[in-house]
Amino acid sequence: MSPVRMSKIETPTRVVLAYKDALKRGDVDAILALLSDDCTFEPAKNGLRLKGKKAIKAHLTELFAKTPYDDLKGIDLFQAGFHVIYRWELGDISGADIFKFREGLIVEKLSYVKK
Repeated sequence: MSPVRMSKIETPTRVVLAYKDALKRGDVDAILALLSDDCTFEPAKNGLRLKGKKAIKAHLTELFAKTPYDDLKGIDLFQAGFHVIYRWELGDISGADIFKFREGLIVEKLSYVKK
């Protein structure tokens, strides 16, 4: 496989790992840089659905003010085409995020939590 094609295949996994590193640091700007302008973001919070970077930025800013993510522990990461599933634990909560990609950016992030 050519290096260019391999790079395109690996991009979603690399972006999710960068997203999780930024999440652990509470770095809103670094997270926003990984999202498309029209990204759909569904945190695991009572059916909340956010659309666009402005709404996502407000949500993340509020979230990081209340909840530290420095203890976030990655469990598994799976990629299938332009989708990545990332399983994680944070304290006594476990969950999974499903990411969808377009042109190397996250266009959708869906979160599921099990307490």
